[in-house]
Amino acid sequence: MTDVVSTVANCAGLKVHYRSAGTPENPPVVLLHGGGFDSAGLSWKHTIPALADDFRVIAPDLPGYGGSDPPDASVSMEYYVSVLGRFLDAVAIDTTALIGISMGGGIALGFALDDPDRVSKLVLVDSYGLGGTVPGGPLGYAFTRLGLTGLTFSLLSRSRTMTALALRSVIEGKPDDVLVSEAFAGLRRHDGTTWDAFQKNEVGPWGLRTNYIGRLPDLAVPTLVVHGEHDPIVPVSWAVRAGTLIPDVKARLIPNCGHMPPREKPTEFNELVREFC
Repeated sequence: MTDVVSTVANCAGLKVHYRSAGTPENPPVVLLHGGGFDSAGLSWKHTIPALADDFRVIAPDLPGYGGSDPPDASVSMEYYVSVLGRFLDAVAIDTTALIGISMGGGIALGFALDDPDRVSKLVLVDSYGLGGTVPGGPLGYAFTRLGLTGLTFSLLSRSRTMTALALRSVIEGKPDDVLVSEAFAGLRRHDGTTWDAFQKNEVGPWGLRTNYIGRLPDLAVPTLVVHGEHDPIVPVSWAVRAGTLIPDVKARLIPNCGHMPPREKPTEFNELVREFC
């Protein structure tokens, strides 16, 4: 069994917890989780050991998530892109493959666009940043402004059953008991403050603040776009469109899968990623 080690990196005064596996001599792969109640351990539980034989795998908890410090500046996509640079410096990685899911995909994409020399390959999984439409339209925008995120987190953290229902709204089919337990534990550790702040920065009345569509033709990194065919959060059309705009790209849809391919279809997902990287 692959040993997964928990460590803390000091990123210019910001303590970032991360999980790692594999030998330092192997090429690095950095995994970036999504927002909400996600964390490195939740999204990448099966991916870290699956890649560890061939890569040095590193999965940080972003500031405000998991075991990391709260954010030390206003929470936005630009902030997380800058934190990624600080983290890579702290763990002495010059160039790496980046794999990001949802919000983490947007961070990986933004970093690859700004600093392509530090990214060897890029994998975008049901990624944020590939479109500008607000999920839920005006109602979705109003939700972020009414401060309901904290209330939602509070309700979910009190009920394992409610957590299971929340997961069913983002994945295809019924979540397994292990995933529900891990998500429930994550909700009990956090109050949603960081996710609420990110949404308030990113969600505007007329669309999402971060939309990299116009920059995709300039992306100078080999890219794999992976998307759950039935993702209810990020439209599959965004992934298909990205597959026509990025110069060096492969796009793959995973059937019978929602917003969390690494947990819903770990075998298929890990095979795609290993082959590409």
